[in-house]
Amino acid sequence: MPTVPLVPTLRRRRLGEALRRFRNETGLTIEQAAALMGWDNSKLSRIENAKIHIRPVEAAKLLGVYGVDAPDVLMAIEALARDAGKRGWWTTYGSVVDAHIKDYLSLESDAESTRVCSMNLIPGLLQTGGYAREFIAASSFWRPQEEVNALVEVRKARQSVLTARDGRPPLNFWAVIHESVLHQRFVSQPSLMREQLRHLLDMAALPNITIQLMPMAMTPHPGMISLFEVVRFPAPWPTVVLTENLMGGQFVEGTEHVGIFEKAFERIVAAALPVDDSREIIKTIMQKD
Repeated sequence: MPTVPLVPTLRRRRLGEALRRFRNETGLTIEQAAALMGWDNSKLSRIENAKIHIRPVEAAKLLGVYGVDAPDVLMAIEALARDAGKRGWWTTYGSVVDAHIKDYLSLESDAESTRVCSMNLIPGLLQTGGYAREFIAASSFWRPQEEVNALVEVRKARQSVLTARDGRPPLNFWAVIHESVLHQRFVSQPSLMREQLRHLLDMAALPNITIQLMPMAMTPHPGMISLFEVVRFPAPWPTVVLTENLMGGQFVEGTEHVGIFEKAFERIVAAALPVDDSREIIKTIMQKD
């Protein structure tokens, strides 16, 4: 039976990129680093290119060769080496979940915090099942009903990062939502938005969730251009940004470009209403229904 090629997971790619970065910082070539490890040159190349696994003990030894001894970095690298081959729960949905969404779910499950600017809809992590169904059906109008149902299940399942993550702290989540979104109504389900607004208030009460509203009378801000999410990780992993559109999403990496989005989110937060005022507006709109 032929050997099935190893499919590089996002975790394995991130691990390989980190190990390559540490090697480059030492000035070592692949040949030199492999010789110090007693490896064939191709092994290190395949590790850096996410073609093969590296065991946690090997990763720790390799970091020693590179002179990396910071405890938090060692723990992070060893943990990623241990988890790099794990299949996420979302893989059971097969091709229904697009590749960029699978990658994002992998990032989200490892993330420390997420910052979201959403001017047109309630962010996915804060959506009720009914709200999610309406928007997934509308934005994935070419999909059959069974795929829409599956995507709703995925959206609800991913929300567990806000409350429990295998003993790790829940995701720290900060969302800025335009006030106009709260006034949306669905003809087929008159009570849907009241349920969604109640859910927003419940989620806003959690210590790891911050919700701000962008007022109708607003100052121009960078969030007017598009929806984006800033995803941060424990050291040594770099921050990643996801931008979204009708056909999918795109990841933005690299310190310079990511920094622009981080500064943009700071400006958006400054233009938005304070948390307490935002909560009162949500209550007022909900009570009008």
